[in-house]
Amino acid sequence: MNSRYRMHQIKLNMNETKSDIPKKILKRLNNRDLILTDLKIIKESLDARDKKDIKLVYTVDFQAVTRQRPKQYASLPLNPKLGLEEAPDMSYIDVESGGEEMIDQPVIVGFGPCGMFAGLILAKRGYRPIIIERGSQIEKRVKDVECFWNEGILNPESNVQFGEGGAGTFSDGKLTTGIKDPRIRKVLEEFVRAGADEDILYKQKPHIGTDVLRTVVKNIREEIIRCGGEVRFDTRFAEVNTKKKCVKSVVAECEGQRYEIPTQNVILAVGHSARDTFRYLCERGIKMQQKPFSVGVRIEHSQELIDKSQYGDTKGLPPADYKLNYHCENGRGVYTFCMCPGGEVIVASSQEGGVVTNGMSNRARNSGKANSGLLVDVRCEDFGSPHPLAGIEFQEKYEKLAFENGGSNYQPPKTTWGEFRSETLAAAPVIRSLPDFAVEAIREAMPNLGRKLSGFDRDDALMTAVETRSSSPVRFARNEQMEGTFGGFYPAGEGTGYAGGIMSAACDGIKVAEKIISKYKPF
Repeated sequence: MNSRYRMHQIKLNMNETKSDIPKKILKRLNNRDLILTDLKIIKESLDARDKKDIKLVYTVDFQAVTRQRPKQYASLPLNPKLGLEEAPDMSYIDVESGGEEMIDQPVIVGFGPCGMFAGLILAKRGYRPIIIERGSQIEKRVKDVECFWNEGILNPESNVQFGEGGAGTFSDGKLTTGIKDPRIRKVLEEFVRAGADEDILYKQKPHIGTDVLRTVVKNIREEIIRCGGEVRFDTRFAEVNTKKKCVKSVVAECEGQRYEIPTQNVILAVGHSARDTFRYLCERGIKMQQKPFSVGVRIEHSQELIDKSQYGDTKGLPPADYKLNYHCENGRGVYTFCMCPGGEVIVASSQEGGVVTNGMSNRARNSGKANSGLLVDVRCEDFGSPHPLAGIEFQEKYEKLAFENGGSNYQPPKTTWGEFRSETLAAAPVIRSLPDFAVEAIREAMPNLGRKLSGFDRDDALMTAVETRSSSPVRFARNEQMEGTFGGFYPAGEGTGYAGGIMSAACDGIKVAEKIISKYKPF
């Protein structure tokens, strides 16, 4: 039997510390003869259901010896009632390399979480990927984004959406996900290796923060290069060439010059904002279909209000978050998305003449403000067309309206919930930037969400339009071999409809890389 154990539901009061965990375990085991060794926190969560008795809850892995035999690991009887089980092996298992010769280096299009982790896995295994990213490396990208926020000058190729690290670099950097995938641990460990805090390995709701992410993505890039890969910034994917329905090469464009990269394997890891790429590939015959998404506003409160609602009078806790939803009478769903404790609302445009908002937080989450997307379901029938890319046109319509209603200078329209509810003149720019069904659904939902989270529907809650890019409005076809219409063409990640956030996109990138590894020998 494995001598490493895992115990769940170890609870600490707010006046206790992590150093009290061993005695809690020994007390539950009722064995004073044991000495615990190599303790490792696997999960930390907060139980705030009773605001007068908030507890920290831990899952811990450990080994044990007895005082009589301190050099020999003790064997403990597993006991589900005590929350004691054998600790599972969480190590990432490399797939075996295939036997086919790889003629040319694989090409990855996009250096967001999906492309980054596909590239990292391929590079570490000796496959020397070439990664092309239309945006700039992080140092230049930060300057471009700050120029946009401060002066209203948008660089369509280097902005909040495009550039090193993808859209996630200018976000909260949250690593929560609804997927159950053994690759999650691998992603977290690589983030820590690249400079993220080790607490992301066990926090129930881990986040890196946009300030730390800027260092993390740069370190991952440098690791890819060290392992034999290439990362080419300011280089846009222009075409894919095929022969006998298989990928032959891609055409890249840099500084107005086009050149060909021979390859038999292309991972398409573009994000949800690469609309020109989607249009080209649709014309090229790549199979894709409409996908539902959501539209709405960013809603902002004081962090103190959210803390009070979630924690009561308890102090010394991290900034509180929330996750709310409501089902409207007409069947529409309204929900909060990508909640940023201690963050700020940002303009995240990537197309000229359009405004889109998002939320962003630094590691410390100390802005004093809390915001989230307040979104309404958008159905495919809302697009008004059966065309695969009709959802993109739907998004562009409302982003253009938000641009115009905000003054045509990339300043987003804003109002308060009280004004929005009462349809005052001040709320008109926000209301006109949303579909009618979204306005109606938000009006119905807000009082109900306020009953779930006290103060959420305060009149002074600030609403900023428009949020349209919670997920991609299109899903590419891919078969059991993970390939699209052409052999060797691998749509992956959030943009192609197979992920929704940093973690799921990164895991999908690893998954696609594994498919290539399992087919080919490394160089």
